Amino acid sequence: MRIAGINIPDQKRIEFALTYIYGIGDHTSGQILEATKIDKSKRAKDLSPEELNKITKEIASRGIKIEGELRQVIKSNITRLKEISCYRGIRHQRGLPVRGQRTKTNSRTVRGNVRKTVGSGKRKVDLK
Repeated sequence: MRIAGINIPDQKRIEFALTYIYGIGDHTSGQILEATKIDKSKRAKDLSPEELNKITKEIASRGIKIEGELRQVIKSNITRLKEISCYRGIRHQRGLPVRGQRTKTNSRTVRGNVRKTVGSGKRKVDLK
């Protein structure tokens, strides 16, 4: 079953299955289901084609940006921040945390797993 070009998992309840669409979270999926008067506890495989059409029309009528369009907007926002060379843009350019997280210890995945102390990156050697 597909909504907005995304395969929705059949076995999950529809309120959680809608969150597989990029740009729709828990709250938005609940609002969509209330507006279309579809039971939240219904499984995705049990939806009729009319109910699927209601859901897609509701998403379109709300003007929610989803999937590719939302990704494009986010990418353009980040490039704008980089072009004006603001603090957040510079952090994006350098690949560092943008939202004020500390970097002395907790940003290993962002920094590429850099280990600066002597014993922290050492491999265990088998003793004979």
